[in-house]
Amino acid sequence: MSRDTKTVEEGLRAWQTDRVDRALKKAPERRPTFETTAGVEIERLYTPAGEAGEPYVGEVGFPGQYPFTRGVQPTMFRGRFWTMRQYAGFATAAETNQRFRYLLDQGQTGLSVAFDLPTQMGYDPDHQMSLGEVGKVGVSIASLADMRRLFDQIPLGKVSTSMTINATAAILLAMYVAVAEEQGASAGALRGTIQNDVLKEYVARGAYIFPPRPSLRITTDLFAHCQKHLPRFNTISISGYHIREAGSTAVEEVAFTLSHGIAYVQAALDAGLAVDEFAGRLSFFFACHNNFLEEVAKFRAARRLWARIMKDRFGAKQDRSCALRFHTQTCGCTLTAQQPENNVVRVAMQALAAVLGGTNSLHTNSRDEALSLPTEDSVRIALRTQQIIAHESGVADTVDPLGGSYAIEALTDRIEQEAEKLIKKIEDLGGQVRCIEEGFMQKAIADSAYEYQKGIETNDRVIVGLNQFQIDEKLDYSIIRVSPEVEHECVERIRAVRQRRDAQRAAAALGAVEKCACGFGNLFPPILEAVQAECTTGEISDSLRNVFGVYQEC
Repeated sequence: MSRDTKTVEEGLRAWQTDRVDRALKKAPERRPTFETTAGVEIERLYTPAGEAGEPYVGEVGFPGQYPFTRGVQPTMFRGRFWTMRQYAGFATAAETNQRFRYLLDQGQTGLSVAFDLPTQMGYDPDHQMSLGEVGKVGVSIASLADMRRLFDQIPLGKVSTSMTINATAAILLAMYVAVAEEQGASAGALRGTIQNDVLKEYVARGAYIFPPRPSLRITTDLFAHCQKHLPRFNTISISGYHIREAGSTAVEEVAFTLSHGIAYVQAALDAGLAVDEFAGRLSFFFACHNNFLEEVAKFRAARRLWARIMKDRFGAKQDRSCALRFHTQTCGCTLTAQQPENNVVRVAMQALAAVLGGTNSLHTNSRDEALSLPTEDSVRIALRTQQIIAHESGVADTVDPLGGSYAIEALTDRIEQEAEKLIKKIEDLGGQVRCIEEGFMQKAIADSAYEYQKGIETNDRVIVGLNQFQIDEKLDYSIIRVSPEVEHECVERIRAVRQRRDAQRAAAALGAVEKCACGFGNLFPPILEAVQAECTTGEISDSLRNVFGVYQEC
């Protein structure tokens, strides 16, 4: 027996004993055995046996243990599938509640909330900045009453909820906690993720309110509060998705996202938190683009690189602190209004790449999202895409099925190396916040987006149905349009809230938020009190604006 073979076999036995046996006691696999349609048994994990020794063990390794190249759980989808979490939100809270309940009835396993721009920017529906935007790209949530309607008849103690909200994340999480407690669920039982990643807003999206440094304080205040009071809630979803949607390359997506992660970890350490107290609740959010092999490799590279950053740079001791867990959304920017049925194929390939890359939860875009908000028929097809991959394709029956492919392993190594170089460049330029303030990432993304679009314009990059293989077509789609009456209804509701609440309690609560912002205390408790006093999203945001100011991009 060669030394290389012995190394792999010893590692495999240790992994079986130390990781798999414990995982199986906690959560058995979905079936006693997994087989092909011909009755051939499918192994839990395939390894190179004698073809590699120490390089395999150290660089690729085994799932559920450092460096997590092959996944963050020992049995991955043999135990349970990824969370199928379709993103939804439009118009009023009541209408979005209906869509949530429809998706849950169709087999969705987690909720994901889209908020409208006024909610994201901290404005109430009756503010002049909200005119024409209420309920358009997400649901309008301006008060605790809205949050109650959003989750009416949905037991928050039993469902996992992701909320895509950043600058106002503390306010919306406070509303969620308040509604859950009204339902009788304890904060400690709540599961889900609050995006809470404001740094990427300065880089790729623009939905920021305050300058970066006070925004980091709000983020780390949530880390500290949730570590004590919401231990099962992911306190941040560090987002590469919007970076990729803005036009970055796959390498830039990994590098800029992990650089944001480094900034958040450092800010939490500077605030006095211990790394192993909060790092296990950091989560990530990536896009899945069209290049199938690159995307599979990207996810594997990001896991390995983050594990090394946490262990070597920040001294994390617990495996959980080093494990990069992530949600994936198929890429909206790849969808075309031309021949929209082609988008079903694009989404299926992207979703499959995400699963083969080991995603922990997944949203599949709908075929008609280049035209409008998706219809119920479209979101059902998108959800069925995930279910077919899970139940019919067989790719979930073994862990990291493409691991060991010459192409995949080479691409994984290359993406990791190039991303690492870019992270170092950011650090040499003064770190993530300095680079945001000086526009380094913004320029890099804009340059990449220009090159990609130029390839489309010159036909060097083929987009089927867009610049080649066109047809004469007349689109016959049912398009969802948000009625102007939605804005009027939301305005009336928020004014009614202000009329009926205890005005003295509300004023005192807003004063407490502002006072806390002037000092050094944790902002979440006074924000929660303000929410319970029926203060609005806009009013609480204004209290923070009075202290922190508003960020103006250079």
